[in-house]
Amino acid sequence: MRSIIISILLVLGLSVQGQSTKPPENGDNIVPNPSFERFGNIPIGWTYKGSDFSRVVKYWFSATTASPDVYGPGVRVPSDWSEKGFGKQTPHTGKSMIGITVYGCVNGKPHCREYVEIQMAEPLVEGQNYEVSYWACPLEKSMYSNNLGAYFSVKPIDRKTDEILVRNAQIQSSSLVKPAKKGQWTKVISTFVATYEAEHIVIGNFNDDNNTIVESSGADGYNYAYYYIDDVTVRKIPPFKKPPIKKDDLSLIPLEKGKKILLKNIYFEFDKAELMPRSYVELNKLLTIMKGNPTLCIEIAGHTDSDGSDDYNNNLSQKRAEAVMTFLKAQGVSAKRLQAKGKGEAHPIASNDTDEGKAENRRVEFEVLKK
Repeated sequence: MRSIIISILLVLGLSVQGQSTKPPENGDNIVPNPSFERFGNIPIGWTYKGSDFSRVVKYWFSATTASPDVYGPGVRVPSDWSEKGFGKQTPHTGKSMIGITVYGCVNGKPHCREYVEIQMAEPLVEGQNYEVSYWACPLEKSMYSNNLGAYFSVKPIDRKTDEILVRNAQIQSSSLVKPAKKGQWTKVISTFVATYEAEHIVIGNFNDDNNTIVESSGADGYNYAYYYIDDVTVRKIPPFKKPPIKKDDLSLIPLEKGKKILLKNIYFEFDKAELMPRSYVELNKLLTIMKGNPTLCIEIAGHTDSDGSDDYNNNLSQKRAEAVMTFLKAQGVSAKRLQAKGKGEAHPIASNDTDEGKAENRRVEFEVLKK
């Protein structure tokens, strides 16, 4: 049975976490940008749809078309929402936080369910015990709700509507998330044992209104529940289990001159050459191979799908190949052993007629030039 502990603490000091290029060590937080401090783009006003949120907050996405809200430097809350109290709360740490609606589908706030999602720096290890926590604070005059939960997904959830996501969330607050006094943050913390290799964590309410308990905050309170969220953590709890080494693991593939080897689980930000945190698990395996074979020379090749012009795809694939090469050079691998080549859409390995095929074609490989 899940254990749920809800504790009330005052807002504490500042913390801004950068992203490491090394895989997380046992006990590290595997959630990148956990306190929403890093922005991918300069905010313009407030967010109104899911794609706006995904554009602004680095590595985080909206799982549906509903619009989670961003609060932080450069974010202006429109006057009609500011008058309702939105954005008046101080973040738990740092200067930024996000906000989501978790209840109120009848005569309530537009987008009665909002979800935030991120790809973790490493997948869950089956059979490993994890501690999950996040801080929540209700909007002043918001209803108080239970069911504020976290669901771990194998693949990203990308719904094209603002629908309710009904899921068996691994983490879920059974009691109301209600502070002792207004403006205080509530820490929702729980543990669970992973039963599959999930890659993503999604935060929100995964129950419909009929299966959610709420309480009014007063006579002039709103008829929906809205919470600020900050400082999301997912950590392994001892004893630590080693991830299984699969048959196609990079470390087990024999190196032969002329052989082309796919680098799995390399992710870039959309239409950019910036590596996503999840990529460093595979890249550090390649680094180990390069250091263990000091005469090994390779060509790193970037590939795209067929969307976009030839020139654009060639340029993007070149920059992505160079991003992998830059990582290796920064870790001490001699530039003389490395080449980078962007090959655009010229060498597909799957059909570009489907989203799945396009995803396969967006890849990074390396060819053994010298062993």
